[in-house]
Amino acid sequence: MARHWRLRHKLLVGLGLVIASIGLLLVGTIHGLTSYVGTMNTTDSKLVELVWSERLRIAISNLGSPIRRDTHELPDHRTASEIATLRDRLNEAKGVFTGYRDQFQETLKRKRDPDPFVETCLLDEFQKAFDAFDQGLTDSGQLQIVEETAPLIDDPKLAKPRQKLRQLADELPSEIVRDMYQRIDLARTHYRRSQLIVWIAIALALILSLTLIYLFKGWVFQPIKELQAGVKRVAAGNFNQPIVLHGRDELQELGNAFNEMVVQLRAIYGDLASQVNERSRQLVRSERMVSVGFLAAGVAHEINNPLASIAFCSESLERRLTDVLANSNSPETDTIRKYVRMIQTEAFRCKEITKRLLEFSRTGGETTREPTILSELILGVLEITQHLQNFRGKQILFHPLAHVNAMVNAQDLKSVVLNLVVNALDSMDDGGVLTITLGVRGDQAEMTFTDTGCGMPSEVLENIFEPFFTRNRTGKGTGLGLFISHQIIDQHGGVLEAHSGGPGKGSTFIVRVPIRPAVPNTPNPTLSLEQQLARAGQPNQPDPRSVSPTRVESTPETQPGSPTVPFRRPVMVPGISTQTEDGRGHAA
Repeated sequence: MARHWRLRHKLLVGLGLVIASIGLLLVGTIHGLTSYVGTMNTTDSKLVELVWSERLRIAISNLGSPIRRDTHELPDHRTASEIATLRDRLNEAKGVFTGYRDQFQETLKRKRDPDPFVETCLLDEFQKAFDAFDQGLTDSGQLQIVEETAPLIDDPKLAKPRQKLRQLADELPSEIVRDMYQRIDLARTHYRRSQLIVWIAIALALILSLTLIYLFKGWVFQPIKELQAGVKRVAAGNFNQPIVLHGRDELQELGNAFNEMVVQLRAIYGDLASQVNERSRQLVRSERMVSVGFLAAGVAHEINNPLASIAFCSESLERRLTDVLANSNSPETDTIRKYVRMIQTEAFRCKEITKRLLEFSRTGGETTREPTILSELILGVLEITQHLQNFRGKQILFHPLAHVNAMVNAQDLKSVVLNLVVNALDSMDDGGVLTITLGVRGDQAEMTFTDTGCGMPSEVLENIFEPFFTRNRTGKGTGLGLFISHQIIDQHGGVLEAHSGGPGKGSTFIVRVPIRPAVPNTPNPTLSLEQQLARAGQPNQPDPRSVSPTRVESTPETQPGSPTVPFRRPVMVPGISTQTEDGRGHAA
């Protein structure tokens, strides 16, 4: 149950137990000190009483001391003198008794007498004895005839009270000492009790300390250790082992929050790692592309000079042959002219090839883009591919789901489509089917090329767009087709993706190009850090503010939510099937 408490409740419980143990120790200590102070105060008061009791005993003893008698005095004069002397002694004894009584009252007032009953009774007896002695002394003074030889102190009326006073004076110190011993015994009892309380408190404090150490090890120390270990794991780059705590307190909430942060960091780290890998591959491609460009520029430059000479010489030769063969009726004349023109034609064809090589080698130039109906572009490519030898025995299905008019470079995009179609045809055996779909996703036109060919393993998918990488089963190809296609789509601000379920499961290539020219992917200062991080893994994504709103129409041939224009059914191509979204197929 305590594991479900909040951390502050656990700390308060521990603090309360510590305070309780300290309080118990204080109670035992204070109890012993109080008893000690009480014993010292009682002893001090009783010692003063002992002094007074000793003075009282001496004063009472003086009452029985002989009185010196003068033989020359008359009998009545002697009696009066003795009475006066005894009266003085009695008053002195009463004064000492009064002092003792006042001290006893002070002791009672300060509650320093453990058993005042006996002493109170003794005081009453003292008072009665003094009164009796005083009365006897008064009666002795009224006698008219006194025996000459009998001392006054031997008078029976005085002897009995005096004897009582002596007896009480002897008992009083014993009673005072008895009270002192009683108080000492009480203090000894309190001491033992305090000692017991202190030992119990020490034992409880020891048990409590060990218990708190054990509990706080599970409540605080172990969770903090787990948190520290988790932080060190994250610092070492391990994002796969979460922190597991079961306290259901603030530390568990901290651990859960840290785990959520680690999940976000792992996602960001993975996204950044994938971006770094992608950028690294792009950098390698760019470096290889530069090498290919330099090679192409060098080849084009070296070939241009001899081609120019061949073209110039062929034109000069044609003019000279025209004059020479003007009056000739030889049957070889037409053949000669035909070969000369063929030389010129092929020379200019080679010139166009070198021109394209030079254009390929140039970087940083802007390509010309114009509105292009993509369905017609694809059908134009398919018209060419139906004459290819590898098209025989295979089928191409085209599904235009929307009429898309995009701002692209038609010739470059046609090269991409042609390359993907030819690669798909090369990967399929007889009876294979290539399915091409055209649609719209958001602000981009999407073309998918799905074949039933040999498929690709994962290592091929990772390097499919690398330059000079080829796994063509026909043994042909340079490995530049998909690389150049990827570069073209990237220049358009689009995406070219390759997917395959594995060998023998066919392949799918997805081409996405912006319907409108893409805005360069620059940081947007109005976006938050989270939004910029979210967009960091989506290169070439246009700023949402740069996309103009378009009217959305939903027709049987369009996708809902796509910016389209009314669909026009494309021209049928012999040997190629087209199918609209409603599933109706057509073949020419």
